[in-house]
Amino acid sequence: MEFRGHQKSSFIDYPDKICTVLFTGGCNFRCHYCHNSDLVYNIGETIKEDFVFDYLDKRKKMLDAVCISGGEPTLHDGLYDFIKKVKSTGYLVKLDTNGTNPDILKKLIEDELVDYVAMDIKAPIEKYSKVTNANIDIEKIIESINIIKSSDIDYEFRTTVCIELLTQEDILKIAEYLKGSKRYYLQNFKDGSTVLDGQNKFSPFSRETLREIEEQIKSYFGIFKIRN
Repeated sequence: MEFRGHQKSSFIDYPDKICTVLFTGGCNFRCHYCHNSDLVYNIGETIKEDFVFDYLDKRKKMLDAVCISGGEPTLHDGLYDFIKKVKSTGYLVKLDTNGTNPDILKKLIEDELVDYVAMDIKAPIEKYSKVTNANIDIEKIIESINIIKSSDIDYEFRTTVCIELLTQEDILKIAEYLKGSKRYYLQNFKDGSTVLDGQNKFSPFSRETLREIEEQIKSYFGIFKIRN
């Protein structure tokens, strides 16, 4: 298993834990607003497993968990075995995923190899292909949502919002579909030079609109927050 990026420590990627974040290269989505364009196209440094486990061994007293993000980690055949090795070292494991590979997700959960899953919910069902700019087997997305919601692990669903791709009504539809979930986060779009479709193409929601949405849906979830 190889990686294309590494954040040595993070206090925000795993709730209430200090983690290190590993980024896989390659993605089967082409979300217009994606801010990790280099990862999508599998560009960047190559980080080998040997480096990762050496790093983890040296920082056992400082880190609680390993977060595997992307790109899309479940595209990699070595993911299961890599996570199994990480778990054997005593670390907690968090997986970030777009939900297009429910089979590996189910296996990881059933085999108790992941402790926390964060799944990106890109759009209401009918707009998934438009927002992701990809041909989507929507049944796999639905299956992944159901696997996560019915599991005993910690999890969150999250949606990145920009006014060019999602309406307020779209967000309410997503929230209604996910109603009863443990955690749901809205992530307001942030522009930058690494956005897949280019800078100055997309705009965040206003704070007023996000507050209106929050009042309507916050009671649907165990925890609801807006990340700006």
